[in-house]
Amino acid sequence: MAARAGVSTAMVSNALNGTGRMLEATRQRVLTAARELGHAQASTARAVARGRTGALGLTTTTYGDLPVSYTEIPYDAQLTLSAMAAALERGYVLMAMPSSLSPWMWLTMPTDGVIHVEPRVDGPVRSLLRERGVPMVTDGRPLRPHWNDAWVDTDHDTAMSLLLGHLAESGARRSALSQPLHDDACSRLIGRAYRSWCAEQGMPALVEEYAALPDCFTAEREAVGRLLDRDPRPDAVLGVYSDSGHNILAAGRRCGLRVPRDLLVACVSEDPDYATTNPSVTTLSLRPDRVGVEAVDLLISLINAFGGVTRHRLVAPLLTPRRSTRRPPPTPRRGERPR
Repeated sequence: MAARAGVSTAMVSNALNGTGRMLEATRQRVLTAARELGHAQASTARAVARGRTGALGLTTTTYGDLPVSYTEIPYDAQLTLSAMAAALERGYVLMAMPSSLSPWMWLTMPTDGVIHVEPRVDGPVRSLLRERGVPMVTDGRPLRPHWNDAWVDTDHDTAMSLLLGHLAESGARRSALSQPLHDDACSRLIGRAYRSWCAEQGMPALVEEYAALPDCFTAEREAVGRLLDRDPRPDAVLGVYSDSGHNILAAGRRCGLRVPRDLLVACVSEDPDYATTNPSVTTLSLRPDRVGVEAVDLLISLINAFGGVTRHRLVAPLLTPRRSTRRPPPTPRRGERPR
């Protein structure tokens, strides 16, 4: 396999087990060679021979007893598909499971390791898996950290620098944040990064919080309305959730504001529909496709008990500027020549 991929045997081992650092193109070359040579089936057979299942689990936070529809939420869909592909390339199968399973099911579910998406403060999954001794990687940092935690997360400081810097370059001087009150780390980290950026730039931190449950749509639109009622009014509003762009546009229309002439709008989202809204909305991607791959790599490293594994990984975000943050030039006064 090393000869086919044109790398050393050590690099083959690192690529298949999610250890070490290498170019993504190199890792993909090794994985392609592994598929062609049937390494995945052999890896599964070896896992079973060692008393393992050859299976990984993926679960995301739920509220109540309803299972998550992984295909309807763009972030979850992208993360799950990328994690499934990464697991298969490394000789594992990955099962998407609701976190509303009974404690008994979590204590008996046959799996070599679990990826837990958006862990909650009081969610039972972490403690139950720790009790079993099952390796776990979380997508997002747990709010109550434990020395043994392993996680993959987006670099929220870089994310806010990208987005707020873009808004500033588009002329925003009072960028506001619509922030949900939620018991996961993502919203809090974004809020902290937002305030830090504003302090560094000498700009006011304008934050309006709202209850994320039970009706986040109405609650966020009212929160944005309160922001836009301020004097002086924010000239840009950014939201944390996938639906925030739609909510901010609706609140702006209710206040009679034109986007982007009167107000710049952006949100954290993976939803491709923002390319076709009126106007199209600037989005910041948390790169769930990369998070899924990194989570599988890290989880397999923990399963194989490699020493010196770095248990925390950060993924770079991606900004997609669109018309909602492209402020048109000012209308020239009568008698002036347009620039």
